[in-house]
Amino acid sequence: MRSSNPVFSRRGFSRDGGAAGFGTQPQAGGPGVTTAGNPYAQQPSANPYASNPYAPAPAGQQQGDWAPYAAPAGTRMTMDDVVSRTGMTLGLVIVGAAAAWIMELPLGIAIVAGLVAMVLALVQSFKRKPVPALILTYAALEGLFLGAISSLYNEAAEGAPMQAVLGTIAVFVGVLVAYKTRIIRVNARFQRFVLAAAIGFILLTAVNLLFAVIGGGDGLGFRSGGLGIVFGIIGVLIGALFLALDFKQVEDGIAYGAPREESWLAAFGLTLTLVWIYTELLRLVYLLQSSD
Repeated sequence: MRSSNPVFSRRGFSRDGGAAGFGTQPQAGGPGVTTAGNPYAQQPSANPYASNPYAPAPAGQQQGDWAPYAAPAGTRMTMDDVVSRTGMTLGLVIVGAAAAWIMELPLGIAIVAGLVAMVLALVQSFKRKPVPALILTYAALEGLFLGAISSLYNEAAEGAPMQAVLGTIAVFVGVLVAYKTRIIRVNARFQRFVLAAAIGFILLTAVNLLFAVIGGGDGLGFRSGGLGIVFGIIGVLIGALFLALDFKQVEDGIAYGAPREESWLAAFGLTLTLVWIYTELLRLVYLLQSSD
């Protein structure tokens, strides 16, 4: 089963123990493994990652599981790769945000930067391979947008951005600990639940925005007042659940020998999720301070 994270929806990793086609039993009359949906297994003879087509799966997998078409040793994704790439993308977000804050970037320019960043994110999400320049440009533009809106929220609720940053760090650490201790177990049911919750959340947000544009004011009130607080908490929880999916994605990629370039996709997915959590917390802190 593929990831529900839009960044990984076209990748071959699975959420139930491995990569799509990496944990399947040989089929009669086939080459020994299924290749449907596996970006590393279009043709065994033509696959650049197929130096070891029938390498055994990592420890802990059931007997008979295989990890076909893993990248050659020395070119596989490692945790260091993921950490370094994530540090680069998040670093650019922070630098962009700081620049926008210091320069007092006009809101109009910030919104344009945010829209372009969203388009770049969508383009990368539908590409079969990561494009580092695209990912880094997204991060820089997203940073400009976040810096400008953070400055506005700070004027309305002093200290809100710092509280949102600390809250985002706390959510990240909490989910990581819960995932590593297996308090959170990512499986197919978990993935379906997160995907359904995210779709519902986005649809309600879109409907609320549509009513706000047509009728003015706060629309249906999903993003303001007491209902906005509840909605913000739900948004943070959904972001936390997506973090668990991201951690599983990284774990699967490392375990099944994904090529090193996939670390850019992992970094991109983590950055998207952390930006989601930060923006939801920023609005939530503002609403909580406004309600006092």
